[in-house]
Amino acid sequence: MKTIGLIGGMSWESSVEYYRIINEEVKYRLGGLHSAKCLLYSVDFDKIERYQSEGNWEKSGNYLAEVAASLEKAGAELIVLCTNTMHKVIGYIEEKIDIPILHIGDATATKIKESMIKRVGLLGTKYTMEQDFYKSKIEANGLDVIVPKETERDQVNKVIFEELCLGIINNTSREYYLEVIRNLIDDGAEGIILGCTEIGLLIKPEDAEVPLFDTAIIHAKEAVNQAFTKDGKHL
Repeated sequence: MKTIGLIGGMSWESSVEYYRIINEEVKYRLGGLHSAKCLLYSVDFDKIERYQSEGNWEKSGNYLAEVAASLEKAGAELIVLCTNTMHKVIGYIEEKIDIPILHIGDATATKIKESMIKRVGLLGTKYTMEQDFYKSKIEANGLDVIVPKETERDQVNKVIFEELCLGIINNTSREYYLEVIRNLIDDGAEGIILGCTEIGLLIKPEDAEVPLFDTAIIHAKEAVNQAFTKDGKHL
């Protein structure tokens, strides 16, 4: 089993889910008292969010690259960035390390393709929904990505930062998200990407009439796949 290096804290609410899912998956595969070999570096999200709002992606990229390098030095054999939005700066991280980093977009696209779905709706932060860094990864896999209307994107983003990242689960917000999902389905979405690792705390698979792709779960399980992979083959 390889040692997984987790870059968390963005927010820690979803990082807890990563840790739980990864350990549950290892226990499922190996049984008994087995758990994952992993290292977690949890950053101060306030600092990252400030860089985001300032548009200072270079600074945040260099910071996270230093974090990844420290995990590699500590013994990590692959890196998992426990957030969708900060994959915008994955290039900075890749330049600083000699171990693989598992892109959440690639893992998600692979899972969607297994469902034979071609058109998906995307929920996430405004950065994820509006900028190209994430959508392009999904679309490169032959998938069509649609996003909510601008006013809906504003509210979806607000719920993430003002509620979910603070551990607040609001039924009114859940109903709003479900309305946005229904609108995406009306626009032709055959499935929905929960493209922020906190959204799965609010919306569950049984809440929608189409498949929901919870990126935190997909990413965490694929991290375990990679931890049990040698020379490109799953062990």
